[in-house]
Amino acid sequence: MNDSTPATPSAADSPDLVHVMLGECSAADADAVFDVLAAHFDSDRADDVPGRREGPRPATWTGSFRVDHAPDEVDGVVLAGQVTADLQGGPVAVDRLHRTLAAAFAVEKAGSAAGDQEVDVQLRLTNA
Repeated sequence: MNDSTPATPSAADSPDLVHVMLGECSAADADAVFDVLAAHFDSDRADDVPGRREGPRPATWTGSFRVDHAPDEVDGVVLAGQVTADLQGGPVAVDRLHRTLAAAFAVEKAGSAAGDQEVDVQLRLTNA
């Protein structure tokens, strides 16, 4: 890595970059999920709260993570309710992030779509 390479995710075409959108949950549960991910992967969120978008649908929280490794250990986390997580990125990185979430929460795969270079996966997270 040279001095001009950013330490946080920013390269949209990186196979290690996963965009995460959380919805249908409380702000506290969104924070809990992002805290797990930020403990293991570089993020564009740093120490800030997750980005929040309001619109005609319920609030969503967004963040991007550089998922360039599989964490050794992931602690379980308690959620107040269910969280819907949409993951978008390279297949290997999305799989690593999915496995990280599955170590911290009970995960049900709700849907997926695959393209040439990218996959989209929707998960439902609850308490393990």
